[in-house]
Amino acid sequence: MTFDEILVQVLELLRREDRISYRALKRRFALDDDYLEDLKVELIKAKRVALDEQGEVLVWAGGQPGARSQFSVAIPRSPTPPPPAPVSYTPPHLAERILSEQAAMAARGATDGERKTITALFADIKGSMALIENLDPEEARVLVDPALQLMMDAVHRYEGYVVQSTGDGIFALFGAPIAHEDHAQRALYAALRMQEDTKRYADRLRLEGRRPLEIRVGVNTGEVVLRSIRKDDLHTEYTPIGHSTSLAARLQSLATGGGIVVSEPTYRLTEGYFECQPLGAARIKGVSNPLNIYEVVGVGPLRTRLQVAVRRGLVRFVGRQNELEQLRRAWEQAKSGHGQIAGVMGDPGVGKSRLFYEFKLLSQRECLVLETF
Repeated sequence: MTFDEILVQVLELLRREDRISYRALKRRFALDDDYLEDLKVELIKAKRVALDEQGEVLVWAGGQPGARSQFSVAIPRSPTPPPPAPVSYTPPHLAERILSEQAAMAARGATDGERKTITALFADIKGSMALIENLDPEEARVLVDPALQLMMDAVHRYEGYVVQSTGDGIFALFGAPIAHEDHAQRALYAALRMQEDTKRYADRLRLEGRRPLEIRVGVNTGEVVLRSIRKDDLHTEYTPIGHSTSLAARLQSLATGGGIVVSEPTYRLTEGYFECQPLGAARIKGVSNPLNIYEVVGVGPLRTRLQVAVRRGLVRFVGRQNELEQLRRAWEQAKSGHGQIAGVMGDPGVGKSRLFYEFKLLSQRECLVLETF
């Protein structure tokens, strides 16, 4: 990577984490002492977005990127500068992947629209108008912007795409423009993350004697047509067209403060991965028939598709007896004192995980099984 590329990544990391040690930076980016010193000079002295702490830690200084430069900062008027406002919806490492996806769409001739199944997420601050009614606009911004940033950070953590900020909330997509098979799960992980982070932010506001806030989230999975719109300023927007996104917005309005409401399609795709409580059938504006909705209350006990399949009931295991016998022979060699390593290779969906699951059933009474997900 070039110096500029590393500089951008370090800046995004510092904004997200607030503090990072020089040792961690050297290890993460394979920096020597001179390279690290150049980064420190650029961030601390030239851009003024960071501070040095005892020569060991780099600390985010709370600067707001200005209009002329991505790294320029506004000088605060008070000793306690306001938190940085959300400036760019998409961090650089995700922007690169989105550009790749855009090029792939163009190669498929799908620039006018492509039908995809995605998961849409809407989140906003509950009762935001009442919350900021008696506040000066600058005070309102200082209160609301950190909450918006927490929402966007949660979306980006699970590689979602923030389509737009709605003033007191965000609209995000999972599964497009960056494709993921588990887009519904990613959306719910992001929703739980933003609720947890917002609760901590609300606790901080409460300790400062200020009015805390809550957010509500609505999530729906369905088909949309994605359009890639190139504007005059050469930026590209991905605009989903379809009933699914509107339904996610309606679900958000049904959620309580601190709540996450999901549709039945999202629930079915994530059942087992998350703990949900049925809320019954709800009549939703613009929808003819009542829809079953659910509230997400936490992460469930299952982590993999195989675990979900086991819970629902597996089909009969056939056609892998030779491979199972090879694993059994390796296991016998290991038990006799001859260490063994066995690897299974194959295309997605051919049954690698199921093979290991069946082998584990045969061997778990005689050994300790360690699993990673």
